[in-house]
Amino acid sequence: MKNKLAITDWALEDRPREKMMIHGIRTLTDAELIAILIGSGNRNESAVELSQRILNSVEGKFSNLGKKSVNELISEFDGIGEAKAITILAAIELGRRRKSEEIERPGAITSSKDAFNYIYPRLTDLHQEEFWIILLNNGNHILDCVRISQGSTKSTLVDIKLIMKSAITRLARGIIACHNHPSGTAYPSEADIKLTKKIKEAANILDIQLLDHIIVAGEEYYSFLDKGIL
Repeated sequence: MKNKLAITDWALEDRPREKMMIHGIRTLTDAELIAILIGSGNRNESAVELSQRILNSVEGKFSNLGKKSVNELISEFDGIGEAKAITILAAIELGRRRKSEEIERPGAITSSKDAFNYIYPRLTDLHQEEFWIILLNNGNHILDCVRISQGSTKSTLVDIKLIMKSAITRLARGIIACHNHPSGTAYPSEADIKLTKKIKEAANILDIQLLDHIIVAGEEYYSFLDKGIL
């Protein structure tokens, strides 16, 4: 067992909380921010060392850390219990929600990029697939954004009747279907293509237009309209 230097033994300006008070929160490293959340490390690591190891395991990306479950954090890292794991994931979710607030609702959806920017905060960093629809009026202004289903890491069942019910209830004239691929691959599966065709057929019967289907995969997206297969 190595001799660990406790945070309380560090120079005052090197302790995360004290460093924040003296120099400001912007001076803290990512590991130091997480260390403040978890408060303590384990028998062999300080809170900062443990936090750095956690970050190293996800290539230093909070987006990857956000995909971890509470149980994964507990089982993979000595010193991380349920309370600490929940605190870490809650902080990441707060960051995600802040990002969502910063993205202003566009005056109108005029491109696949507009649709992606709008739906991205809802579909990023998820463990499982989710299917959402953006409902639009005649001028392609957003009426509502509705989650239709939540599934597993590889798929989600989508009830087309629920899509049409949501569109009719809000008197939508246009729909943009959206879902994520947790795998990080934006290219559509055969099931995605078949589902898109079914949604388009059902929408046409009700005089509603399926404007696009966006697949979100990390920072990338796939647009059925842009690829000419809608």
